[in-house]
Amino acid sequence: MGHRLSKIYTRTGDDGTTGLGDGSRINKDHQRMESIGTVDELNSHIGLLITELSAEDPYTAILSRIQHDLFDLGGELAVPGYTLVSADRIGELESTLDELNEDLPPLKNFILPGGSKPASLCHLARAVCRRAERCVVALSRSDEINDTTRQYLNRLSDLLFVMARLLARRDGGDEVLWVPADKR
Repeated sequence: MGHRLSKIYTRTGDDGTTGLGDGSRINKDHQRMESIGTVDELNSHIGLLITELSAEDPYTAILSRIQHDLFDLGGELAVPGYTLVSADRIGELESTLDELNEDLPPLKNFILPGGSKPASLCHLARAVCRRAERCVVALSRSDEINDTTRQYLNRLSDLLFVMARLLARRDGGDEVLWVPADKR
């Protein structure tokens, strides 16, 4: 592959538009760009979470694969009509989710983000993932979006929730339970 970016600034976006992968141009505040940007932000949060884990940590491999999926998903959003994330990946996320959730006790109370730095970062990624899903749903009202894009983000937010619970419980730690106002 040749060099893709020989010059970082092009000045073509100075008018408030940006180019998509198919060569078309849209406004930078278009819902498609909001979706792409939020998926990119999610990928960045997952990258930050990975820096808190060791290379040998089993979650590192899971999260690294997810980062590649999210980059593909962003590419899919940048080229209308293009498909990169397959339905098979949703099934793989579900299998991973089932496996991770197997050892957790059932939730009997709401939990708050926290418990440890990695758990908190995972909760933050989960919250951004839910926003990314909302952005894609909003985009799907005006543009055709692959069903797998929405489904992937929905399963991913669930997986990140379960992973945050596990990270909070590591090494004798615990989840932060929500306490109702009348009991605080």
